[in-house]
Amino acid sequence: MSPVRRCSRTACGRPAVATLTYVYADSTAVLGPLATYAEPHCYDLCAEHSERLTAPRGWEVVRLLDGSAPARPSGDDLEALANAVREAARPQGRTAEAGGGPRTADPMEVARRGHLRVLRSPDN
Repeated sequence: MSPVRRCSRTACGRPAVATLTYVYADSTAVLGPLATYAEPHCYDLCAEHSERLTAPRGWEVVRLLDGSAPARPSGDDLEALANAVREAARPQGRTAEAGGGPRTADPMEVARRGHLRVLRSPDN
């Protein structure tokens, strides 16, 4: 017998990456990371079958994320990265270097050094 667990779907021999469990009382199918050991009432699924999983009408599918897997960057992450690159590429004004004060429209900003900003206290 192979030490690698295989997908439980008929005629699929790919390695399993997720475990499917049904909670009949709640009409819920729970798909999570591959369980530590195989149990009789759980189903191991390969990557393709776990992505295409659907539940019967009226049932809910709960997908648990694997905490050890690296998270994919979201659109917000990529937008924040692009904004940071734009900010870093923006030329610094000579007035800020000469101590003439910041070149910004933010009334709370008092001074700036590189990417760090000194903000005025909201009490003042």
